[in-house]
Amino acid sequence: MMAVTAVVGAQWGDEAKGKFVDVLAQDAGIVARFNGGDNAGHTVINAYGTFKVRLTPNGFSNPKTACVIGPGVVVNLSTLIEERTSIEGKGIDLASRLWVSPRCHVVMPYHPMLEEIYEKAKGKARIGTTKRGMGPVYADKVSYNGIRLSDLADETVFAEKLRLQLSVKNRIFNTFGLHAMDFNAVLDEKLEQYGKVRQVVREPFGMVQEALANQVTIILEAAQGALLDNNWGTYPFCTASVTLAGGAAAGLGIPPASIESVLGIAKAYTTRVGGGPMPTELVDQTGEVIRDAGGEFGTVTGRPRRCGWFDAALVRFTAQLNGFTGLALTKLDVLDGLPLVKICVGYRVENSPRVHHYWEGDERWLGEVEPVYIEMDGWQQSTTAIRDFYQLPAQAQAYVRKVEGLVGVPVSYVSVGPQREAVIRM
Repeated sequence: MMAVTAVVGAQWGDEAKGKFVDVLAQDAGIVARFNGGDNAGHTVINAYGTFKVRLTPNGFSNPKTACVIGPGVVVNLSTLIEERTSIEGKGIDLASRLWVSPRCHVVMPYHPMLEEIYEKAKGKARIGTTKRGMGPVYADKVSYNGIRLSDLADETVFAEKLRLQLSVKNRIFNTFGLHAMDFNAVLDEKLEQYGKVRQVVREPFGMVQEALANQVTIILEAAQGALLDNNWGTYPFCTASVTLAGGAAAGLGIPPASIESVLGIAKAYTTRVGGGPMPTELVDQTGEVIRDAGGEFGTVTGRPRRCGWFDAALVRFTAQLNGFTGLALTKLDVLDGLPLVKICVGYRVENSPRVHHYWEGDERWLGEVEPVYIEMDGWQQSTTAIRDFYQLPAQAQAYVRKVEGLVGVPVSYVSVGPQREAVIRM
């Protein structure tokens, strides 16, 4: 494994990034989050049990791995406290290995409320957010109205900033018929929470730079998927942060040139949560079969995910955008029972004779295109116990090789189950 590897979702999130970060972390000195917040749910099954974490980097199961939350992440303190309690309750020492940058912005109680106001105001045009307040907290950050962990370290500074923000936010709440937030209640709650995490709030920049100089293995754990990126995703049906491998440079504080490999994580089919276009979506019995077999319900929201065929045009785009050096194809076993499988290779547009690429239009355009499919035979036998690629059914091998060819990236891993060991290394 290269010294610095970014692990990035190749679709709309929920691709099993957490599982592969957990796998790679067994040989890593640092695992670092660099974007997003507790709207990103990563499920990990390892020797300690099943964990559903939203903020804690997935290196916590390795006692030799430092877990870093970089300044590009926004922190919900209650979530961080809950996760630390849960992880340490399994006998895992986390406090000495967890580093949370004091530059991280804090998700305040008014941020989810503001998000709910915006969603309701949009009516049918709502985008289907996770209701964790991501848009408003990042909006406050870029408009110079954010509150950082470093602010909570000084009660006077924090109180001054909080008073100013509530003077603005409470007017909005009053306008929409909501109760104003109480200054003292918010102040006391956040100071109490900060007291519980104070010991892990420390700037990791020096440690990370030293690790880079010494060629220590670092895993960069991206949250969400590449197609939820605020610039390149299906805006406005996206997230508030940069979800690409390049985002680690600013979100953690490392030179772009230090990222030596990028592992893209893609399901063997496609899923999406919330609104927005999804050309290969199946609103039929096959879609239901995939959803049930894959347990496709959101880790954070519990919402059923929309399911469809693998979109190679889409993943080829994210591969080029991130510079994937390898692909992990997950949940191949979910397709085990299907007699026929399809792969989207591009899109048809009305009055145009050629096949179009994903990047040629916006979210409205993508919602109107027709997917162009190739069909392949299914294998209709279980793959969950297989750990050698050449022991897979011939049709499953052909499917993986076809994905490689269409995406233009070699498949490095195939996942055939949720457990850490359910991985075929190519």
